[in-house]
Amino acid sequence: MPSLKKNFFYSALLTVANYVFPLITYPYVSRVLGVTNIGMCNFVDNIINYFLVFSTMGISVLGVREIAAARDDREERNRVFSSLLFLNVLTTLIATAVLLVSIFVVPSLVPYRKLLLVGVAKLLANSLFLDWLYRGVEEFGYITYRSVLIKILYIVSIFLFVRKAEDYGVYFLLLTLSAVLNALVNILYSGKYVRVTFRGLSPGPLVMPYLVLGLNYVLTSMYTSFNVIFLGMVHDPEQVGYYTSATKILSIVTAFFTACTTVLLPRMSAVLSEGKEDVFRSFVEKTFNILFLAGVPLVILIEMTAGDIIRVLSGAGYEGSNVPLMIVAPLILIVGLEEILIVQVMMPRKMDRRILRNSVYGAIVGLSLNLLLVRLLKAEGSAIVWLCSETAVLLSAAFAVFGYSLKGFPGKRLLKDIVLYLPLLVLLWAIRLIPIPTALLRCIVNGMVAGSYFLFVSCRVVKDPVVMGLLQSLLSWKKR
Repeated sequence: MPSLKKNFFYSALLTVANYVFPLITYPYVSRVLGVTNIGMCNFVDNIINYFLVFSTMGISVLGVREIAAARDDREERNRVFSSLLFLNVLTTLIATAVLLVSIFVVPSLVPYRKLLLVGVAKLLANSLFLDWLYRGVEEFGYITYRSVLIKILYIVSIFLFVRKAEDYGVYFLLLTLSAVLNALVNILYSGKYVRVTFRGLSPGPLVMPYLVLGLNYVLTSMYTSFNVIFLGMVHDPEQVGYYTSATKILSIVTAFFTACTTVLLPRMSAVLSEGKEDVFRSFVEKTFNILFLAGVPLVILIEMTAGDIIRVLSGAGYEGSNVPLMIVAPLILIVGLEEILIVQVMMPRKMDRRILRNSVYGAIVGLSLNLLLVRLLKAEGSAIVWLCSETAVLLSAAFAVFGYSLKGFPGKRLLKDIVLYLPLLVLLWAIRLIPIPTALLRCIVNGMVAGSYFLFVSCRVVKDPVVMGLLQSLLSWKKR
């Protein structure tokens, strides 16, 4: 079985790449294309992503779970893989057909027809993305190397070919080609672990969990991808640019924690199947601790420096993103808690129907608030919709895991960390009174202060074993 430490290392490396690479490209692209063109590309990409949800259904979770269960039996793994691939290709073809009809029938999509037709390639390629296979066999090293190399090619291409505002079509084409290249490489490499077989092909037993988990993602998209689509339909692309700039920054931050829970899913499923309940609970408790220690200062940092962050990453003309970023900043903690409760606790326990109920609540809140707020409040309204929808999902998941008394929910630990970081709030407020000349320099100073305070709390006050262990490993590596 692959080392969990190595899996975390590769996942952390990939997360850093996912964090650093957008910081390289997005400031450049947002400045070159402008808020309207970047908003248009993000609008189209979210439409494609919305259809991706229908095409992939529950494959990203079900695939990991089923492949992990068949890890030690090559023939069974081939059968499971082939059955899952059959389902995925079938739903992708259906979603592609619906998208093509929509492109030529829906009037509001006509201005974006050329970009949408390019995006069809991304939709088709996604059925062969196969990351669920590699996560199921815990091949996180391959996922990391492949992703980083293709991202490097993508970055180089962006700087070579996207040079003026009119190159927004080239930008979207490169975005699509990176997805296609990922799929092609995955297909070529998959022969090491599986082969497609029609012997014993039985997708039937997988259909129900595939659809139930898929419906969960469809409902989730009602307050993620649909937010952007609805905003683009009732307002101009400029508002989409404001909203997506704010949410893209937050998505970069939350990606790290999502990566950690993804690494733990196959291992925690295995731990439960072996009846090691104490080990399972230990994993969950450690993840809560890491989330609160890192999440609370991040929320404070973003709230206090939102304007400077937007200025540095997106440039002038994106001031409309400042308030949306401040609204969605608490989602670092909210989404983090969701990831723990749903991905680490509920999914390994196969609480699929209860997970679906969480998403139903989130979708109802999201759809209702979209209709009530977005026309009036524009990008800020979309930000409120996302915050409220994720909060509804979190409350539903918490009641499912801990019961309506919420006994066992680490509320006291969260409150303790909030109190510990109140002095950081004062420090960052005091820095605002210092006449620092540029937004970049202010971000650097605030980041250094927040990072130093985080290390002080983690190592001197709380003495968190995970953080201290990582620092010791880093120091040992530096000495070697």
